[in-house]
Amino acid sequence: MDGNFITLLFNQIIVMFVLMLVGFIFYKIKFISDQGSKDIGKILLYLVIPIVIIRNFMIEFNAQNVDALIHSTLIALVAMVLSVVVSYLFFARRDGVANFSAAFSNAGFIGIPLISATLGESAVLYISMMIVLINVLQWTYGVFIMTGDRSVMSPKKIITNPIVIAVLIGLVVFITQIPVPSIVDDVFELCAGVNTPLAMMVSGVYLAQSDLKAMFAKLSIYKVSLVRLIIIPLVTLAVFMVLPFGSTTIKLAIFIAAACPVGSNVAIFAQQYNQDYHSAVEQVCMTTILCLISLVVMTMLASSVL
Repeated sequence: MDGNFITLLFNQIIVMFVLMLVGFIFYKIKFISDQGSKDIGKILLYLVIPIVIIRNFMIEFNAQNVDALIHSTLIALVAMVLSVVVSYLFFARRDGVANFSAAFSNAGFIGIPLISATLGESAVLYISMMIVLINVLQWTYGVFIMTGDRSVMSPKKIITNPIVIAVLIGLVVFITQIPVPSIVDDVFELCAGVNTPLAMMVSGVYLAQSDLKAMFAKLSIYKVSLVRLIIIPLVTLAVFMVLPFGSTTIKLAIFIAAACPVGSNVAIFAQQYNQDYHSAVEQVCMTTILCLISLVVMTMLASSVL
């Protein structure tokens, strides 16, 4: 990758930071309420991100695209296995929330807009299966590691997850080559366009809800940040370098998704299962702040060796 890619990546992260700042300020001055941020999150989860995913399956069914989808799925699976194993080695079941946080990146809210802007909208297809894997693992392994209770794992919630449904619809559209009316494509394009601003504003609201001074004083959060933002990406990169399949673009797209900060779902799960919700939110916020630097450094490294 050339210097233009790095410049584009850096500029995109600055744009995302500015949008986070907007969400932060709007929450502080009460332009966005707690309920309002939850509603925006639902719009993203149930409408915008599924549309982004389906839209990227609206491509020609040919050997090249099938090959790319198979390779991206296999590489995403490798990335997720590495992430889960490394996180477990550091946290095991001593700290279920930290283990969950380190294992699962924010490949949807942050990964999609970043990859779309730097590698092109078509590259979002490469991380679609990774996002599905993250959601499936969160509702099974993640819930178990957080609570220690196997009974809370929910196959029904996996099947009805909007991301999983979106990928299934996308695969049907891709395989059958169902013609999509231009008006539907126009609607999808408009909806996809709000993904980045809404996602980053919600992240800014998370920041605004935290005690930043207290957060920066907690050493345990830095350990989660180190594992999520540095160690897991470096291990992933080392393995990707020796993988005998998959293009550089596919590997780089999945690497960027794997190097993203803690996924905001950890806070939702922690609250739902009566775990340490405040630590979960702080881990989301701290890694989101630090990723403004780590993502640039990690991606520069990856683009030079993949």
